[in-house]
Amino acid sequence: MQGFPHHYLVNASGGTEGNVVVSGEGLPDLDTQGPPQFGGPEGIWSPETMLTGAVANCFILSFRAIARASKFEWTSLQVNVDGILDRPERATYFTGFNIHAVLDVPEGVKVQMAERLLEKAEKICLVTASLKSEIALTTEIRVD
Repeated sequence: MQGFPHHYLVNASGGTEGNVVVSGEGLPDLDTQGPPQFGGPEGIWSPETMLTGAVANCFILSFRAIARASKFEWTSLQVNVDGILDRPERATYFTGFNIHAVLDVPEGVKVQMAERLLEKAEKICLVTASLKSEIALTTEIRVD
């Protein structure tokens, strides 16, 4: 692992209309627009869906790291995130992210430990730790 601080450089370019192209060195370009809720087209990533996706992605990567360090056996993790954009006090921002994690584990795994590791993943996720929004976690553990 590299020492801190880490820097993540991203570029975005766009004109008066159409897609905004988000790019990073060595990464595929990502076409984005405003979300349909703001008049954008369906089927294209937006900053809002990218942020919500970053919460889901970071949760899984955080759980993966914690499970590996704990030598915890699991088979798959599905994470659904509902990012809530609201306008309290006339300022528009994400007021919350509801994270629902479904973890599949093999028979014989301690379900209580699985629950603790899921909760820890939510706490150490760098993305959610960087947000002022409320974070709510619900979990479901399925034994294969």
